[in-house]
Amino acid sequence: MGIGSDLLTDLFRAYYDARKHKRNTESQLAFEMDLEHNLIVLYEQIRDRAYRPSPGICFITDRPVKREIFASPFRDRIVHHLLFNYLAPLFERQMIYDSYSCRKGKGTLKGIERFEHHMRSCTHNYTRSAYVLKLDLKGYFMSIDKGLLYAIIGRTIERKKSVVNFDRDLADFLIRAILFRNPVENCRIVGSPSEWNGLPPSKSLLKSPPGVGLPIGDLTSQLFSNIYLDRLDEYVKRTLKCRHYGRYVDDFYIVHPSRNYLRGLIPCLRDYLSSKLHLTLHPDKIVLQHYTKGASFLGALVQPYRRYPTARTVGLFHTAMKNLERECLEGVPTSERLAQMLSVINSYCGHLGHFKAYRILEAQFASSPLRKYFRFTRDYRKAKIKERYKAATDASAAMRRDGLGGNIGYCQETLFSEYAPIPKQ
Repeated sequence: MGIGSDLLTDLFRAYYDARKHKRNTESQLAFEMDLEHNLIVLYEQIRDRAYRPSPGICFITDRPVKREIFASPFRDRIVHHLLFNYLAPLFERQMIYDSYSCRKGKGTLKGIERFEHHMRSCTHNYTRSAYVLKLDLKGYFMSIDKGLLYAIIGRTIERKKSVVNFDRDLADFLIRAILFRNPVENCRIVGSPSEWNGLPPSKSLLKSPPGVGLPIGDLTSQLFSNIYLDRLDEYVKRTLKCRHYGRYVDDFYIVHPSRNYLRGLIPCLRDYLSSKLHLTLHPDKIVLQHYTKGASFLGALVQPYRRYPTARTVGLFHTAMKNLERECLEGVPTSERLAQMLSVINSYCGHLGHFKAYRILEAQFASSPLRKYFRFTRDYRKAKIKERYKAATDASAAMRRDGLGGNIGYCQETLFSEYAPIPKQ
């Protein structure tokens, strides 16, 4: 039976997806205080086509670069996952292999590995000459034409209607409700207005014209942005016949033996993006150089036979670890906080473990205050909480898991008994 055969089933799956890795946020805790009632209300609103997105919050983040973020309430994130679960499998079938954003098994590491593969392949294992063209788009998320995006999605669903396994009318309602809402309307601004100083207008939804721009921070925005540039992928692969091409959101590259050929592609790409997608190639982020000089992509500097983390990646790592060290020096972290710190440490260690970064890790952790609470493997690729602190952490985690898990199980059973369709006799 298809994913869209039962809205209630789909909504529960979306709820579980939304709460993964998003534990204990304020809006989530508020929603789960009366989980059964809130899910029933949300289910009925969607079923009756009465659902409307709620106002979110808007703030500025400086990591890894300065961005304007719109965060939707947990209720709406559930609906985002619901729509994502409908659309993503359908569009996955048509996307090229080498687009790496918002796709299962195709994150930043996969993108880096494929970039390295394309360099090796084009140069016949680094024995022949080749050049790398790297391009970026100017204010991509804030430049997406909502009407054009809606038309692209609609045409694809219509063309693939024979394999669509969800309610098309329901999906269309959700697409319109999410896509054409105005995130700026009634949103709560968090932080000082001065934090927006230095942010270009092309990177702010607050300054975008009507009908243009998607909020950075929503799962659906990630999916929509990938769908929008799928047309660019097809143009590069099918029309321009570029074999060694890859893209992550609005950051893309082409590897080719001829420097002049790559230079000639730039006006073609600029014209296509402008005329077909209403986008602008960033004039200050065009890089064309020989592969032996190395090329950066997704936080990695890829060179022949090796890859290194970029200076920005290393800087973010050191800053994050210094903040954790400061916590350890100021007092004894709680068991719950130690578990959170472990997640941060292992995230960075695991990521840097894919690069030539042993000396960077050793310099950071060899005499770090974090060693009081954490034990590291010899290669610094993984950390564990020391046994004397681990027992309290495990007990705390078990209490949270068992307590909340039981409520969820009861809630799901109750909802299904009340709202499950009556079997046909």
